[in-house]
Order: sequence, then C-alpha cells, then structure tokens
Amino acid sequence: MTELSAPAALDAFDHLVKGDPAPVWLYEGVIEAWGYPLGTALDLITVSENATFVVRVDDAPVAVLRVARPGYMSGTAAFESEVAWVRSLAAEGVARVPAGVPTLDGTFVAMVPDAYGTPWACVSYAFVRGQVLEDIADPVPYYRRIGATTARLHEHSLRWTPPPGFDRHAWDLPHMVGPDCRWGRWESADLGSAELTLLARAQRVALEVLAQVPRDPGVWGLIHADLRPSNLMVDDEDRLTVIDFDDSGWSWFWYDFAAAFSFIEHLPDAPTMAAHWVEGYREVRPFTGSDARYGGALSMVRRLQMLGWTTTHRADALPPELWAAQVPGTVQVAERFLASATWLLD
Repeated sequence: MTELSAPAALDAFDHLVKGDPAPVWLYEGVIEAWGYPLGTALDLITVSENATFVVRVDDAPVAVLRVARPGYMSGTAAFESEVAWVRSLAAEGVARVPAGVPTLDGTFVAMVPDAYGTPWACVSYAFVRGQVLEDIADPVPYYRRIGATTARLHEHSLRWTPPPGFDRHAWDLPHMVGPDCRWGRWESADLGSAELTLLARAQRVALEVLAQVPRDPGVWGLIHADLRPSNLMVDDEDRLTVIDFDDSGWSWFWYDFAAAFSFIEHLPDAPTMAAHWVEGYREVRPFTGSDARYGGALSMVRRLQMLGWTTTHRADALPPELWAAQVPGTVQVAERFLASATWLLD
C-alpha cells in the first residue's frame, strides 16, 4: 500500500469554495463530537487563518465551527482558554459575544482526525444573526463604538484573573515580522527593489520606536488582536457582537488599535476611522499622544505583518479589491508613516 502524506496547513480545504459541504472525515467527526442529528449540514463559510463552517440543523443555522490548521496552537488548552475568556466577557456583560458550544463530553474542543490520521482542533460557537460589519456599505460611523468596545475589553483584561491552566500565545514583535513571524514574511510578496528598500526602512523605524516599549500592566494584557469589521456582527437592532477570538493573546493594548484597520490603512477613510476609534476608546480609558505614537508604529508593523499574511493565504480570504491593493497600499502606508509617526491620527 502506498503511504499517504498529510496535507500541509489548510491544504485539505483548498478544493472547497463558500457553500461547499465539509469533507466526510470532518462531518462525521463533528456529528460524533457534538451529537448533532444525522442530516445536519456543515457548509464552508471561508478559509482564512482557519477553515470556518456554518452548522445547520433542519436548515436553521445553529453554530459556527472553526477548524484550526494543525500546529497553529500549542494544544487544546489554548482553545479552551479562548472560550474561557469569551465566557467571562459574556458573564460580566463586557461585550456581546457568542456562546461557546460544548461537545458531548463537556469540553469545548474536539480533535478530529482526517483521512491521514492528522488531528484537527475544532471549536464551535453559537450562530450570531446579523450582518458582518465588513459587508456594510459605510462602516465608518461604527468605529467610535469599536474603540469603546475595545477599551472595555482592555479594562476587563486588567482586572480578570485567568483560570488555572490558562494558555494563550503572545503577540511579540518577532511573531509579527522577521524570520520567526507567525504568518508569512512580507519580504516574500511581489515587490520591486525600491519597494523592498522603502518597506525595510519603515520596518526598521517602527521597530526602533517600539524597542523600549514597556510591558507594564497598564499597557500589556490579554487582547482580541483582530477586532476589525470582519470580526464584528451588526444585528437588526444595530447592536455589535464581537466574534472570532482565535487570535486573542497577550500583547500591547495598542496592537488592538493597529488591528482595527487591518488591510484598510491605505484607504482615504482610514484617518476618520482612527479618529472615531480613539474618541470611543477615550470614553472608557485614556489614549495619549504617546499612545498615538506607539499605535502608529504598531500599525506600520501590522500592515507589514498582514502583507506577509497574504503570501501564505488564499486570495478569497479578502474582498478582491483589498487583496489587489495590499502591495501598493502598503507602500502608501510606509510613506505616510515615515513622514509622521502618528500618521493615522494626523
């Protein structure tokens, strides 16, 4: 018998497009782990950092299943820890968040083996009705609320005592850019020599700004790390729900500022969004001139980080116009940052 080799990363889902049913191995594993009835539908939503599926019972959406690529987290404790934080946010009324859906054995993570025997970590949250903020024609007016919501998450992070065994990764600078970055390297993007030189200079200046940034409790803690329009739902009553905590981990609170504008920092509306975000944040917590400088540097690093992300992810993980704008947009961002450290708020 020929020995099969396991697919790398999320290649197991490369043949799927939105709306396609899950592979048989995943479908059967999910049905067994969560006890859904036969006839349950498990259809792809998107393949990005994870493969995400909607779970439908009797044609009604009941849950969203997230399937992480093997090795993305250190073990099941990291996923259980994510759910623990989300449950605490819900219990204290900090923000509207989806409820974790436990498996039949009471845990929130199921390790489902594929046809090669490779285990995939699966986590499920209750389905949230509404529209993704990214799909709304004008998301700009929502940024004040995004800033205020982010500040409330930070306040909770400062006072919350994680349960024993809590395990989430850290977003240190080497995990964002450089040879040990968590996603792809921006240097692998389709760049000309002048663009490479410019972006390398912008990275060097940003890292110099951040080199002496402290990790004091007031500025470092547990954060969402990806609180942008694609991870916010708006319901019929115009209420925001924060979703997708898979990137949550320890970092500077300023990184949540940077993440709020992921992929769109080059757009003409970005400074207005940033101003609204800061206004909302200041309703809950201070945001000073130094914060703006560190946030601006992290925004530059985040832009480079996400340019690297595009080198290892599917193009359909972003709207086509944003995907096409990543290289020229990053060049624009670098030019603006090098002209002013607080470029997003000037």
